[in-house]
Amino acid sequence: MRRIILTSAFSCALAFGCGGDDGAESTANPTGASTDGDTSTTNATTDGTTAGTDATGSGTDSDSGQTTNNPTTSGDPTTTATTDPNTTDTGCEFVCETDMPSGTIECDVWTQDCDEGEKCIAWANDGGNSWNSTKCSMVMGAGLHGDSCTAPMGGVGGEDTCDVGHMCWNIDGETGEGTCIELCTGSPEAPNCAPPMTTCVIVNDGVLNLCLPGCDPLVQDCQGNNEVCIPDPMGDGFVCVLDASGDMHPSGTPCEFANSCNAGNICLNLDFYPHPDCQGSLGCCGPVCDLSEPQCPAEPAGLSCEPWYEEGMAPPGYEDVGICIVPQ
Repeated sequence: MRRIILTSAFSCALAFGCGGDDGAESTANPTGASTDGDTSTTNATTDGTTAGTDATGSGTDSDSGQTTNNPTTSGDPTTTATTDPNTTDTGCEFVCETDMPSGTIECDVWTQDCDEGEKCIAWANDGGNSWNSTKCSMVMGAGLHGDSCTAPMGGVGGEDTCDVGHMCWNIDGETGEGTCIELCTGSPEAPNCAPPMTTCVIVNDGVLNLCLPGCDPLVQDCQGNNEVCIPDPMGDGFVCVLDASGDMHPSGTPCEFANSCNAGNICLNLDFYPHPDCQGSLGCCGPVCDLSEPQCPAEPAGLSCEPWYEEGMAPPGYEDVGICIVPQ
C-alpha cells in the first residue's frame, strides 16, 4: 500500500514557505501533516500507501486502504528498495511516501469519543505543518459541510468553528477563512461519506479522514480555492486536496509530499522521473499526460506518456489519464 502525507497550505504560507522544499528531509510533513496512511499515488514516499498528499494538511502514518494507482510499466513500480533519502535509491515505489515524526492519538476521529461539548480533530502536536495527532477540542461553532469557517490557531492548530464530525479545510492565509469538510463515518475498513460527489480520503497515518470531491487530473477541475487534483489514496480515482506547492514546484523540481507539486504534476519516485535537479531528494514532480495526445518534457531523457491504470482497469472518465515516466 502507499502512504500519503498532506501538509497545510495555510501553515505552509506562514511557516516553512511553500517554495522552499529542496527535497531533503523536513522536520514537518510536507503534505499538510506527515502521516503514514494509505493514500493516493501522489507524492509521499511509501511502500504503496500514503498522501501525499502534501495535501496541505498533515502527515501521519495510516494503513487504511490499498491503492491501485500504479501506472503500467514493463518494470515493477511497486518494488521497494533500500531507503536512503539522500540518494536516488529512495526506497519508495512509483509514488513515494514520506516518513514523519509520530504523534499522539488522544481520541478517535471515527467514533468522536470526546466528552460532550468537544470534538475529536486532527492537529500538529510538534509545531510542524502536517497533521500528525488527534485531540479533543472544544466545539466553537456549528458549521456543516460546505459552510464557511475559521481556525484561530491556523490550519493545523486543531481548533475551528465547524461542528462535531467536521473540520475547517483549505484555509486562506490572508483572510483566515476556510470551508467546513465533513469527516468520514463508518470505519477505516468500511468508510462512508454522506456529501454527494465526495470520497473518503484517509491520510497522515489515519488522523485525517475527509470527505473530499473527485476531480480530473487532465483538466484540474477542482472548484475550491488553492486546491490541486491528486491520486486518491483510498481508491482508483483522483481527489481535490490543498495545494501546498506555492506554485513553486513545476515538473523537474524536488518534492516530498503528495500535494507539494504544482497542479498537473505528481510527486514521483526518482527511478521513474530521474531529473538531474531532483537528485538526492525523496521524489520529483512529474507531469500527468493525455494518452490521446501524449506530450512529455524533453528532460529527463527517455520519458514516455504511460497509462496511469493497468489495461482495462481505468474508471469511467479516466481512460486517457497518463503519467510521464521513464518505463522500467
